Amino acid sequence: MAGNEKPKAHSKPAAKPEKTVEGERIAKVLSRAGIASRREAERLIELGEVTVNGKVITSPALNVTAKDKITVRGEPVGAPEPPRLWLYYKPEGLVTSASDEKGRDTVFDHLPEDMPRVMSVGRLDLNSEGLLLLTNDGELKRRLELPSTGWLRKYRVRVKGNPTEPEIEPLRKGITVDGERFQGMEVKIDRHQGANAWLTIGLREGKNREIRRAMDHIGLTVNRLIRTSYGPFRLNELQPGEVEEVRPKVLREQLGLSEDTLPAKPQSTRRTEPKPATKASEKPAARPAREPAANRPLKPGEGLKQLSETWQKATRPPARNDDRPATDRPAKPRSTTGRPAPRPGGPRKG
Repeated sequence: MAGNEKPKAHSKPAAKPEKTVEGERIAKVLSRAGIASRREAERLIELGEVTVNGKVITSPALNVTAKDKITVRGEPVGAPEPPRLWLYYKPEGLVTSASDEKGRDTVFDHLPEDMPRVMSVGRLDLNSEGLLLLTNDGELKRRLELPSTGWLRKYRVRVKGNPTEPEIEPLRKGITVDGERFQGMEVKIDRHQGANAWLTIGLREGKNREIRRAMDHIGLTVNRLIRTSYGPFRLNELQPGEVEEVRPKVLREQLGLSEDTLPAKPQSTRRTEPKPATKASEKPAARPAREPAANRPLKPGEGLKQLSETWQKATRPPARNDDRPATDRPAKPRSTTGRPAPRPGGPRKG
């Protein structure tokens, strides 16, 4: 019946197939090639320092493929290198940036000459030292810096003062400094040393100067700060200025990177800051020659030992088989009865 008929559903138009875009964003390609981070690469593009196939581009909204020829400041950009990661002990007094407007030394000024172009994962301020991760891959840098990674970063911190548990408890719960909220920290008082105290602090955020600002908020002054670990990567036995490459196996296990994208063998290198030349007047004096035994003072117990040896020699009985000729030796007493002669001093008893 016409009244019971259901209205026919209008058929929806077929969805248009999505257009496949070839290649990757230009900023991502530059980042993977180790030129700069993705954000810095976008800034280089906006400044007109990047060309694609001979044309200057001013917008990062461009996909490129391996067939495109890319240059940055006139230098050609090659194919991306396999992602690599280094552990670096940043000394105090170096800036963690590619260049410094005040002309101060940066960490990149003190790296081995055979290292490729690298970027720092996160930062350590001028007066801080310890573990700094370096990588040649911008995507790996971005991945390690993401808060979602949730990696704990540990620091050894020396503060001026003698903090107590009630004083540091607010840090564990989280505090607000100058309108900025800091998440709860892991704080442990290790020991007191005179007017100072050593703490172990763990962070999962790592905002700008977070530890120093937090300590200042509760009335403590940081006078030394050393980062000892960044997630699974540890400072271990590295000394200031030394660099050590992370093995591909560790990158595969900790970061899940494909074995095909990793280098076959790490080119591990260590470097220590050169020691200042020693002046001739500062050289240690030559060790004096050992004095003869007759002139040097005796060590404790040595005089008693020599006296004992001298007494033993004086009281030692003469050897039975001496070196005197037979004619000079006294004749042994003989018995006329065929029995052994009695020993001097009388007959044997018993």
